[in-house]
Amino acid sequence: MTYCVGIRLNQGLVFMSDTRTNAGVDNISSFRKMYTWCKPGDRLITLLSAGNLATTQTVVGLLEEHTKAAGDRNPDIMEVPSMFQAARLVGETVREVIKTASDNGAQSQAAFSATFILGGQIAGGAMRMFLIYPEGNFIEATDDNPFFQIGEHKYGKPILVRALDPDMSFEMAAKLLYVSFDSTLKSNLSVGLPLDMQFYERDSLTKGYEKRVEATDPYYRSISEGWSDALRSAFNSLPDFKRD
Repeated sequence: MTYCVGIRLNQGLVFMSDTRTNAGVDNISSFRKMYTWCKPGDRLITLLSAGNLATTQTVVGLLEEHTKAAGDRNPDIMEVPSMFQAARLVGETVREVIKTASDNGAQSQAAFSATFILGGQIAGGAMRMFLIYPEGNFIEATDDNPFFQIGEHKYGKPILVRALDPDMSFEMAAKLLYVSFDSTLKSNLSVGLPLDMQFYERDSLTKGYEKRVEATDPYYRSISEGWSDALRSAFNSLPDFKRD
């Protein structure tokens, strides 16, 4: 399992992903789940992945391979003219990888399932973010739904729903994500540190701030401890139950 979040703010995009993968309690390891393609002044595209590790790595591998193969006629994520076309390309790649894997074995397509968050901006177009399903179809983030989650999302969703404001700064959004991820880490062992975080500033068309959050990170520890203390304080301040 995994946990990844993409947030669309008025000033840009914020991405965060964990790095834990597991095939049982005795087979846990770390793999990066955030991938970025950048050509400064032309495009910045970031992809977050959740699901079957072989599927997600194959999808990313194919997207990357097509950017380097001279004379390759396959669509190239570094050449598509819009973020919509980038989402179509990723969706088609996901669908083909899952279909090929299931056709070659006895397992159903569900065993190779994978979901992605794609966000960024291409010169001449708007900043956009999409949630891409295993079937290859996708939806776009809107003013009414300015964030997407994939993987183990239920524990970290309440704080996002209650506190997210599209007008907030990158720093406030980062604090919100730290709380969301800490709540998830404390509730599900299949999500784990380190975490990867990235900011994209609207119309910059280049990479923004990036950070890897380790277990020893002082700010992460202060947020984790502070949020626990704040919840206990809020709980204790509520009226006591009285029997009728």
